[in-house]
Amino acid sequence: MLTQPSSEEAAGQPVRAPVRLLIISQDVVGPSMAGPGIRYYHLARVLARHVHTTLAIPNQGESAHVGDGLPFTLVGYRRRRWETLSAQVAQADVCLLPTSVAGEMSQLAGGRTCLVVDGYNPLMAEWLATSTATPPLQRRGEWYVHLAALAEQYQAGDFYICASERQRDWWLGQLEAAGRINPATFDADPSLRSLVDVTAYGLSDQPLPPPKPVIKGIWPGITADDRLALWGGGLWPWLDPLTAIRAVALVRERHPRLKLVFPGTRHPNQTLSAMPTQVAAAQALAAELGLLDNGVHFGDWAPYADWPHILQECDVALTLHFDTVETRLAFRSRVLEYIWAGLPTVAAAGDATSDLIAHYGLGVVTPLEDVAAVAAAIDQLLSEPHGARDAAFAVARQALSWERAAEPLVRFCCAPRRAPDRLWEPESATWTTPARNQHVALQAERDYWRDLAQGYAAGRIMRTLNWAGRTRRRLFGG
Repeated sequence: MLTQPSSEEAAGQPVRAPVRLLIISQDVVGPSMAGPGIRYYHLARVLARHVHTTLAIPNQGESAHVGDGLPFTLVGYRRRRWETLSAQVAQADVCLLPTSVAGEMSQLAGGRTCLVVDGYNPLMAEWLATSTATPPLQRRGEWYVHLAALAEQYQAGDFYICASERQRDWWLGQLEAAGRINPATFDADPSLRSLVDVTAYGLSDQPLPPPKPVIKGIWPGITADDRLALWGGGLWPWLDPLTAIRAVALVRERHPRLKLVFPGTRHPNQTLSAMPTQVAAAQALAAELGLLDNGVHFGDWAPYADWPHILQECDVALTLHFDTVETRLAFRSRVLEYIWAGLPTVAAAGDATSDLIAHYGLGVVTPLEDVAAVAAAIDQLLSEPHGARDAAFAVARQALSWERAAEPLVRFCCAPRRAPDRLWEPESATWTTPARNQHVALQAERDYWRDLAQGYAAGRIMRTLNWAGRTRRRLFGG
């Protein structure tokens, strides 16, 4: 049930200070972190300089220790369990949440808290890529579940953030279709920046720590005088590690001391352990080329504290992908850390971070799935004098700090407002946005397909069909 807005909220006036911000991370934050956890950890540090900040993380007992002297409060919650988070939400003036959490806890839209929906992660594009092996009927049902969850988010947010101008264009289209681009939001701000703006990944303002060996001389088969090519993230289905392996095999003819390392083959979030990856295919290709553990090396998931040292040990980084809608919308968080460390990068064209590499001159951008071009780019970067691109990296660091990346979010959190079209009729407590009826219908459709898909997955449908067949044979023979 939605509550009646205060006079300040109804008039569009800022919430009175001190502002209390709750950031909800859907991913673990702790000694080992992937991109989402890293994002919310750093955003919490930046926002804590401006407002009272609490960071909620899942499974606190497994991931609570992230260092001492944190400038924000750290709390735990359980995914899809509203009662573990409701008290924190009730105390907050602003709640920043990723799209996945928005779909899991629809109660977030029902209170007085201003909601910032973080749409940096193209969830539908990723889900489509990882669900191709799902049985068609189950996949269709799950698609309706995802679609309805997205529809809820389009109605719930007071402010939306994303990671690039490309993503912002995408979000503007989604919000227009949902009825959120309307006379109220347009008249409040014709640019619509007050409805959806860019808060990308940023670079740490901390200097790199003193180097120490983490891979060289530590991993079997890698010595202190080897040169390292780094694949810094996971091996998800939309990425192209096989081109990287084939290219390194070619480059080793000129640079025999070159080794390709994959420090992150297993996601630190156990809830994502079943997510499809290309680890097995990459290991099989490396073995076929005679390079497994002898030129191509796979780790587990490096602790976050070791990551700066790994960056300093490497000579070149790789970020390669396929031509998918995920590529068009993606913002590769690890590339920002390559920039922080001054690590020249070979990037496949097509995503927003390859544009950064090209714009600042931080490496070489190659065509998609072009082994020869990737090999030539690696060779070029390995042959350059050490520090040849230091000036370019210095310029990029100035422009891409976390503080600067978070400016639109900081402005909103310091003076949070309800979106001008998030009004409702007090008698019926329903939203008056134009897409509301369509949203309710989609929820009903979602529930039907979710139940059907769950029944399919549990085997109830097949058991029912088998029972019907046996009954028919008993009654009619055959």
